[in-house]
Amino acid sequence: MSFGDILKVADDFVWGPVMLVLLVGTGIFLTVRLKFRTWRNLPYAIKSTLSREARTKTRGEGDVSPFAALTTALAATIGTGNIVGVATAMVSGGPGALVWMWISACFGLTSKFSECMLAIKYRERNENGEMSGGPMYTMKKAFKNKTFGAVLGWLFALFAVIASFGIGNLTQANSISKAMEATFHVQPQVTGIVITVLALWIIVGGIQSISKVSSVVVPCMAVFYMIGGIIVIIGNIENLPAGLAMIFKMAFSPEAVGGGLCGTITASMMNALRFGVARGVFSNEAGMGSAAITAASATTDHPVRQGYINMTGTFWDTIVVCTITGLCIASSGVLGMTGADGELVEGSALTIEAFKTTLGAGGGVIVSVGIALFAFSTILGWEYHGEKAFEYLLGTHKYNMVYRIFFSLVAYVGSTTALQIVWNFSDIANALMAVPNLICLLALSGEIAKDVADFQKILEKERRENGK
Repeated sequence: MSFGDILKVADDFVWGPVMLVLLVGTGIFLTVRLKFRTWRNLPYAIKSTLSREARTKTRGEGDVSPFAALTTALAATIGTGNIVGVATAMVSGGPGALVWMWISACFGLTSKFSECMLAIKYRERNENGEMSGGPMYTMKKAFKNKTFGAVLGWLFALFAVIASFGIGNLTQANSISKAMEATFHVQPQVTGIVITVLALWIIVGGIQSISKVSSVVVPCMAVFYMIGGIIVIIGNIENLPAGLAMIFKMAFSPEAVGGGLCGTITASMMNALRFGVARGVFSNEAGMGSAAITAASATTDHPVRQGYINMTGTFWDTIVVCTITGLCIASSGVLGMTGADGELVEGSALTIEAFKTTLGAGGGVIVSVGIALFAFSTILGWEYHGEKAFEYLLGTHKYNMVYRIFFSLVAYVGSTTALQIVWNFSDIANALMAVPNLICLLALSGEIAKDVADFQKILEKERRENGK
């Protein structure tokens, strides 16, 4: 067995049933322990995210505005998984996988809230005056057993650095170059140079520069893709009821079913659950701990307040953007179609076919541009995650600029080389990040519940005052 084969087996294992049960199970446990307040306060969280105040730095202390912190985290979260991942899940697990993506996202809200809230509570300022935080700082400072906390924090930071170069950089740059070559016939080397120069220009400026770009690019790219998706859904509106019926039928059928708009695809509930949860978690990163690193930079007067704002990342990513992709595929009748080679069409090719049913060749352009923008924003967001983990490992910010420059140059390698080994290796590191983070969330669940209950009193007081 080659090294690549060993990595593939390890990758399948770490992203297997045990990890998925841990991720979703932790979300369920925390949701119940917090008395479903993350669900009950979701309207408040969305309203806060869209408020004018969220774009200012007037309340509390931090490096960037609450909205900028969210969009930077979303930059790393909204990526190719929203286009490629959804299509792959619906081919491998049937259209019912979409329902399980929604269910896992509902509980993922609480995981995302908890890790972000703790990151803000235990953040600290580095020698440069910048906020530094994330699960590694939470583990180091919050655990009573300091040695155990330090070891967990170090492991999380190590896996985060590895994942930043793989999932957050090489694979994203490769997705961009493939999309540009397939749609616009641009050579990978040219794409690589453009990505590297743009990344370097933005990343060298640190969190201030990254957040400025993210707070404009992320909302614009999401709206651009969603408008295209809604047009496709409206264009196939006569198929939407049948598509929705098939989605729910295949999500809860114990035996393999198919037919209708599914073409040749048949899948059981277990298949839908497995692929829906896996792709949902991979897309929104709830429970992974990565978004918490960016959340720690937010200007806020209370950790719980910003925790609510950051948890909406899971809502926007999965409930909104992934749903648009899923409904486009379900209503367009392309699911189950085969290519010239006789194989099932999946991934970005399937989403492109869905968009083409209404928009023609323009649909392919929208999806390809969407992939490029989503993937590039992921590179920006993950740079900050990796940089802060790198800073934690070395115990100083002095080498952050070296990391930024090296990270930008690595994007060229990703654009010009398809490295399956790198994908598997970074995929494993991404999963392993979750283990110390989930241990931390479960261990501190009592503290999280207490802080949420205390903030609820503040929230109710603010609501009474605003109502007067």
